[in-house]
Amino acid sequence: MRTALVVVAALVAAVVVDLISGVLVRRVAGGRYRWLLEPLRHTCRRPAAAVLLVGALYYLLPLEPVGWQRHLRHAVLVALILSAAWLVTRALHVAEVVAFSRLPGDGVASRRVRRARTQIRPVRRLTVAIVTIVAIGLILITFRPVRLFGVSVLTSAGVIGALIGLSARTALGNAFAGVQVAFADGLHVGDVLVVDGEWGRVEEVKLTNVVIRLWDERMLILPTTYFTERPFQNWTRNESRVIGKIQLHIDHTADLDDLRRETRRLVESSSLWDRDQWVLQMVDSTPQTVVIQVQASAADGASAWDLRCDLREGLICYLRDHHPQWLPRTRSQYQP
Repeated sequence: MRTALVVVAALVAAVVVDLISGVLVRRVAGGRYRWLLEPLRHTCRRPAAAVLLVGALYYLLPLEPVGWQRHLRHAVLVALILSAAWLVTRALHVAEVVAFSRLPGDGVASRRVRRARTQIRPVRRLTVAIVTIVAIGLILITFRPVRLFGVSVLTSAGVIGALIGLSARTALGNAFAGVQVAFADGLHVGDVLVVDGEWGRVEEVKLTNVVIRLWDERMLILPTTYFTERPFQNWTRNESRVIGKIQLHIDHTADLDDLRRETRRLVESSSLWDRDQWVLQMVDSTPQTVVIQVQASAADGASAWDLRCDLREGLICYLRDHHPQWLPRTRSQYQP
C-alpha cells in the first residue's frame, strides 16, 4: 500500500510540475524566450515526467531494502538512469532544432549558415553517443557481478581490450574524422564538390559519412575519412558563385574574333549567366587543332553546369551551320 501511494504521489507531482511549467512558459517567459522554452517543454515533458516519477519513487524507497524491495530499488535506479539519459538526448535534439530555426533560411548562399549547419548536427550526434555510453556504463556499474568482471578484464585481460579496440578502429576513425570535417572548414552542407570526377552538392554531413547528391539525383555516400585523406574540389568554399568552363578543339584557320562575338551573344542571352564575367581564350594547340576555352560565371553550381551545357551546344551548332571548315580536320599531303 505504501509503494502504491508513493507511485500515485509521484505521478501527481509530475502532472502538477508539467502544468506549472506550462503556465510559466506562457505567462512568465512571455515572447522573449518563448522560442526556446516552448519547444523545450513540448519535447521534454514526457522524459521530465518520467525522471520526476522514477526519482520520487527511488527517493522514497528504503535506503537499506530487504527482500523484494532490494530488487525493486535496483530496477528503479536503472529506470532513473534511462529516463535521465532520455531527457538529456531530447534536450539536445531541441537545442539542435532551435539552433537551426535561428539561422537564416537561405542555407546555400550564406557561407556562415552552411558552416553552422555542418557543425551543429555532428556535435549533437556525438554528444548523444557520449550520453548513451555513459548511461550504459552507469547501468552496468549497478550490477555488482558485471562490475567485478569488468575490473578483472581491464586489469588482467589486455588481449580482449586490444581486440575490441582493433575491431572498433574503423568506426572510431570515421567518428573522429566526422568531427574533424565539421570543424576543419573544408566543406559545408550545400557546398558543390567534385569527387572522383563526379559533380554534386553536399546533402548531409554525418558523424561517419558524408552524403552527396550528384547532378543526376544519385546519392553518393562516402566515409568521412575520405575527406581527410584524399583531395577533392570544393567550388563554393568561399562563395556560392561558380565559374564554369568548356573546351573545344577547332581548326587552325578559325577566326577567334568571330567566335568571341558568337560566344558573347550566347552568354548575354542566357538567363543562367550572373552578369559578372566571361572570357574566351586559346589555351593550347596541337598539330591538328587549337584548343579554345570559354569561362562564364553563374550564381551556383547547378546554374554553372547548365550554362556550360548550353554554351557547348550553341558553339557546336554555330560551327556546324555557319563555319563547318573550322571543325577539326585531318590533313594529308600527297607527293607524286
